[in-house]
Amino acid sequence: MNNELETQFIYIIKETQLGNTCKIGVTNDIDRRLKEYNSYPGKSITNLYQCLFSAKVKDMFQLERDIKEEFSMLREKKNKEVYFYNDALFDKYVNFIKNHPLFLEETFIKVDISKDVIKIKYVKKNTPTLYERELTRKDVMQKAKKIADDEFYTRYEDIEKEINMYEKSIWKNKIVFCNCDDAIGKKQKLNDSSAFALFFIKNFKDLELKKLICIHYTSKFDLFNAGANGYIFEKDGYSEFRKDVPKTYNGSFDHPISIKILHEEADIVCTNPPFSRAIDYWKLIIESGKHFLIISNFTNSINTAFIHYFKDNLVWPGFNRVDFYLNPKRQVVQASGHWYTNIPINERPKYQNLKIMSLKDIPEKYVKLDDIGTLLVDFNYIPNNYHHPFAVSAYPILSGILEKGYKIVQEKRYTPYIKGKEKFARVLIQKI
Repeated sequence: MNNELETQFIYIIKETQLGNTCKIGVTNDIDRRLKEYNSYPGKSITNLYQCLFSAKVKDMFQLERDIKEEFSMLREKKNKEVYFYNDALFDKYVNFIKNHPLFLEETFIKVDISKDVIKIKYVKKNTPTLYERELTRKDVMQKAKKIADDEFYTRYEDIEKEINMYEKSIWKNKIVFCNCDDAIGKKQKLNDSSAFALFFIKNFKDLELKKLICIHYTSKFDLFNAGANGYIFEKDGYSEFRKDVPKTYNGSFDHPISIKILHEEADIVCTNPPFSRAIDYWKLIIESGKHFLIISNFTNSINTAFIHYFKDNLVWPGFNRVDFYLNPKRQVVQASGHWYTNIPINERPKYQNLKIMSLKDIPEKYVKLDDIGTLLVDFNYIPNNYHHPFAVSAYPILSGILEKGYKIVQEKRYTPYIKGKEKFARVLIQKI
């Protein structure tokens, strides 16, 4: 392991007697940094900073920028390096770091306090890291894409949160089609029905829907005890029933029967398609011309297979990202997802994340040129007086930059190199 990788850390610390804030920072020497914090004049030995989490990372400054961008609303107004703290937020900070491509390994920091001496020990986790296994995050993702049964079930609260952001009028007198693994049990509870089906059943009257159609996919996993066979469920007014289908019907979104429903009946498609089949699903759903609100991978906007949809304004991000799902064992698991749609969005809260300004006013550390002279801009900064293509991450796209007078100029991902070293993949955009 080279020295650069060994000495870069992200840490989360807080004072023992201060419960609602923490500090997230970077350092090459956690021992020194903690001693600095705890040696401030007047610092009480009973109220020391303690390390809650630390990790070895690559390019700690880039990761710190990404953290600040992701959690910008949780930073204190006066001191932007201090973050709000509670158990749930701490878990979100840690999960974001551990699922970031720059994460290498978690380190446990043990603090021994004896009089005025603070001793710090680094204890390596027993679980081998990706670095130790000679794997990268990309390797893991590629492996995940090969898994046929990548069944992740959306939580009710994430569906409710997103749909509540849209005007109710868009659903009025519409036929909603949930065409990816939506089982409906007899009790219509969370333990026997999918969250998508349950949400639209419970809100059928309030949304003034005309009809709900859900299809259940045949799978070796049977999360809702719905049986091994695919089926079609319909709710039409007060009537709820399963339609008769051939025994060969498997409930897949690309089965001819499912496609027929999509083209001939559906008005709005709302579901969580399998991430491993996202390319096929996006092609089918977008070419159908129907309105849709779906969950897919967080990085689709900088993935060559999907960029042309954003470039041609056939799809745009919804309001929220989705980080937590249920697996077939009903365990909460993490996967970086986001809502995508072609339903008009007139105003999105994430516009406030965009920092659109003159190039000369953007802090120098957030702009750089790669080896071929392409401008790279980070931390949601966007130059408004630069008329050549420049490269950004997925974050500005998900914050709505394409609705603010900018366009994608290349239908494939852009991978910059700086001093011969490959950097994060991006997408090229340009001021219109």
